[in-house]
Amino acid sequence: MIFMPKKACSLLSGGKDSTYALHKAVDFGYEISCIVSIKPQRNDSYMFHYPFVELTKLQAESMGLKDIHYLINISGEKEKEVEELYKELYKIKKTNDFDTLVIGGIASQYQLKRFEDLARKLNVNLFDPQWGMDPVKYMFGLIDYNILFIITQITTYGIPIDFLGIKVDKNILKKLIELSERYGFHPAFEGGEAETFVINAPLFKKGICIEVHRNKISEFEYSLALKKAFLCRNPEVVLDND
Repeated sequence: MIFMPKKACSLLSGGKDSTYALHKAVDFGYEISCIVSIKPQRNDSYMFHYPFVELTKLQAESMGLKDIHYLINISGEKEKEVEELYKELYKIKKTNDFDTLVIGGIASQYQLKRFEDLARKLNVNLFDPQWGMDPVKYMFGLIDYNILFIITQITTYGIPIDFLGIKVDKNILKKLIELSERYGFHPAFEGGEAETFVINAPLFKKGICIEVHRNKISEFEYSLALKKAFLCRNPEVVLDND
């Protein structure tokens, strides 16, 4: 009998959740057929809220998968963006066939329902390895799994600007969880309270070095402005306003 590996197309935003999901798909024996990163044209997209999405090309290159990486633009308009993604994935599937769509959702029923419908229309399975996990255990599990990430955007009260751009280790994570208990935001940011970007992970052959600037948008909203990014041996973040 000839074993045919399962082929997966992984949705990669550059953040902790989608990066972890891609890694777990490989752990489960999937062959990565394509990586799709989505750039919404609106900042209030219901499905895709990721800054630094352009840097997924560096992540794909680091994993040796740049030839199967696609960065697609969508409107970001509610519901319309899902149909747009379907059309793009349908076209990609013709040249990079896959039987499974990989996502990194934790608790959003809104997103899960739409991804389930999307997978059904594409006639593929849906793989979401962290769905329903305890968010605190999940966050510590990311650290143990050697997913190294930074916070790139904060949109909730309770997370200070000092947390922008620093590498999240277990000490930083403990502080974030204490803040989540005090102020009521989701400890894994599933409600969009913060966005992240992965600068190193087990499948990365090189890390990512970036230079950024911290911006204050409102009383409790902050974001990183990217100045430059490149692959490097030891991933570092340079904050030019520190």
